[in-house]
Amino acid sequence: MENDKIVALEDRIPKLKEQRRRKANRRLVLLLITFFMMIVAVAYTQSPLSHVKTITIKGNEIYSKDEIIHKSGLSKNTNIWKVRKDAVVSKVEQLPEINKAVVKRKWPNTIIIQVVEHKRIAYLKKDTSYFPVMENGKILNERKTEVVPVNSPILFDFKEGAALNEMVKELKKLPIEITNSISEIHYTPKKTDRYHVSLFMNDGFEVSATLKSFSEKMVHYPSIIGQLDPNKKGIIDLEVGSYFRAFESEVEEKKVE
Repeated sequence: MENDKIVALEDRIPKLKEQRRRKANRRLVLLLITFFMMIVAVAYTQSPLSHVKTITIKGNEIYSKDEIIHKSGLSKNTNIWKVRKDAVVSKVEQLPEINKAVVKRKWPNTIIIQVVEHKRIAYLKKDTSYFPVMENGKILNERKTEVVPVNSPILFDFKEGAALNEMVKELKKLPIEITNSISEIHYTPKKTDRYHVSLFMNDGFEVSATLKSFSEKMVHYPSIIGQLDPNKKGIIDLEVGSYFRAFESEVEEKKVE
C-alpha cells in the first residue's frame, strides 16, 4: 500500500510541474503583451500619428471655419491627447457672436467643435455704417457694413448698456412679423422716462413707446392699425394706454382699444 501511494504521488509531480510551467508562460505572455502595448502607446503619443488631422466645425454661419479654428488654438500640430476641451470651449466662447460651444474627440485624430451663435436682433446706425446688435446686447463694431440691412430694425442713438439691453430683450419677445414691420427705433429718453423710444414703421405710422412695456404693447400693433384709416398717417402713443394723433395740422386724437 505504501508503494502504491509513493507511485501515485510520483505520477502527479510531472503534472504539477507542467501546470506551473503553463501558468508561468501565461504570465510571461501577459507581461510581454502589456509591455508591448505600453511601447506602442508611448510611441503613438510621441509620433505625428497622434496629432490632430481633422478639425470639424458645426453650427457656424456668421464665423468662418478658419476663424473658429484660429480662436480655438488648435492646429494639425496639436497632440490629440493634450487637447483640453474646457480650455478650447472657453476660447471659442470669447468670440462675441458665439453663445455656446461644445468640443468632442473622435478617434483616432479628429476634433469636432459644435457652436451655437448669438442671433442678430437689429443694426445700429452710426454715420453711414451699420453695426450688428446681438441678442446679448453686444454691438459688433468690427463687422460694420455700408449696406442697408433688410428685415432688421435699425437703431439710432443707442450704446451698449441698460437701455440697449432692455431694447434687445423686448424685441426678442415680439413675433417676427411685427419685428419685420419696424423700420427704425430711435432712443429718445425723457426726464420722466429714460427708456422712451420713437419708432418709424414700414407702413408709415410712428410709435411713441417706453421700453418698460414695449413688447406688451407692440404685440397688439396689427389690431391697432386695423382700427385706423390707412390713408391717414400719424403717431400711435403707447406710453399710457393707446392713442392716435394724425400728422395733419389740425388736432385729432383717437383712443384705440
